[in-house]
Amino acid sequence: MSSSNTRRTALDATHRALGATMTDFAGWDMPLRYASERDEHVAVRTRAGLFDLSHMGEITVTGPQAAALLDFALVGNIGGVKPGRARYTMICREDGGILDDLIVYRLADAEYMVVANASNAQTVLDALTERAAGFDAEVRDDRDAYALLAVQGPESPGILKSLTDADLDGLKYYAGLPGTVAGVPALIARTGYTGEDGFELFVKPEHAVELWQALTEAGRGVGLVPCGLSCRDTLRLEAGMPLYGHELTTSLTPFDAGLGRVVKFEKEGDFVGRAALTGAAAEAEQNPPRVLVGLVAEGRRVPRAGYQVVAGGQVIGEVTSGAPSPTLGKPIAMAYVDAAHAAPGTEGVGVDIRGSHEPYEVVALPFYKRQK
Repeated sequence: MSSSNTRRTALDATHRALGATMTDFAGWDMPLRYASERDEHVAVRTRAGLFDLSHMGEITVTGPQAAALLDFALVGNIGGVKPGRARYTMICREDGGILDDLIVYRLADAEYMVVANASNAQTVLDALTERAAGFDAEVRDDRDAYALLAVQGPESPGILKSLTDADLDGLKYYAGLPGTVAGVPALIARTGYTGEDGFELFVKPEHAVELWQALTEAGRGVGLVPCGLSCRDTLRLEAGMPLYGHELTTSLTPFDAGLGRVVKFEKEGDFVGRAALTGAAAEAEQNPPRVLVGLVAEGRRVPRAGYQVVAGGQVIGEVTSGAPSPTLGKPIAMAYVDAAHAAPGTEGVGVDIRGSHEPYEVVALPFYKRQK
C-alpha cells in the first residue's frame, strides 16, 4: 500500500513526538514500539500501559430491528445483551468460516456498536449492510467518528478514577458506560486485549490528544508508559487470546477454533451459517478437530506462525502465533495440534524450526492469568 493511502490516527503527531517506531498495519500507520517492547509489556503486567487503538473499526447499528438484524447476522445472542453491556462474538460466512471476531456493545435499547478488527472492518461493514436487507435497521460506518485509547494494567483503575467521576467500581468486565474523562465525553468500556484489568475509551478524534496527555500525566507517578502494537501482541499471546488471521480464519469455524461456545443455537430464528455450524458442532463431537494448545520452549529458539508441530516423525499441527514471553522468560506459541497430542504434559512434541525439531512442552491456555 502506498504511503499516500495509509491512514493516520488523530494521535499520529503525538506518537512521532514520542519517538515511536511506526509500522503499516491494516492500512494504518501505527506505533509498533516507543522504546523497548519488553519494557512496555512488563509495564502493562505490573503497572499500566497506554495504547492508541484508533485503527479498530466501529460500526453503529440502530433502529427498531437492530437486535433482530444482529441476531441474524452474527452467531451470538445479541438481543439478550442488556443496555450498558458488551459481548464477544463472531460473524461467519454461510459455510461457517469465521469472517471476524467482534465485540458488540449495546449502547441503548435500539443502538449497538460493533467493533471489528482493523484488517476486517470493511468486510464486516459490507456483510452487515448486505444482511440488513429486510430489517428496519440502519448500519452506519462510524470508523471516522471515534478515536480509541486503552489504559491497561493493574494501576489503570486508579489512573482513570483520578480523571472521572464515573462509577468505575460498578463497571463490570465487558460493560460500558458514558462518562467524562478529563473533561472529554467518552464511552468508558471495561474491556481489553492484554489479560489485565483495564479500560477502552471511545472518544471523538478531536479529543484524542488532550485525553492522551491527561492520561499520561495522571499515570506518571505510577509508571504508566505508552505502548505499541508489538507488546499488545505478546500480551494477548500470553493471555491465550486469539488474533484474526492467526488463530481465526475463514477456513476455520468457531468449533474448529475451540470457541463453539460463542455460537448460540438456542436463539430464535435463523442466522447466517446456522446450518453449516450445526453440522460443524456435530462433526466436532464425533471427530474432534485439532485443538488450540499452548507450547512452551525448552530451548531459546522462537517458533513463528506457520511452523510445523511434530511428534514421532509426523506432522501433528501448526503454530499460529509465537514469540518470546517476557513473563515466562521463554519462547511460547499457540498451535493447533491433533487431539491425541493436545493434553497438557504430552511428551515428545517439537516444533520444526528450519529443519531442527526443537522440544516443546504442551500446556493449557492461557500461559498467564492475572491474580484477581
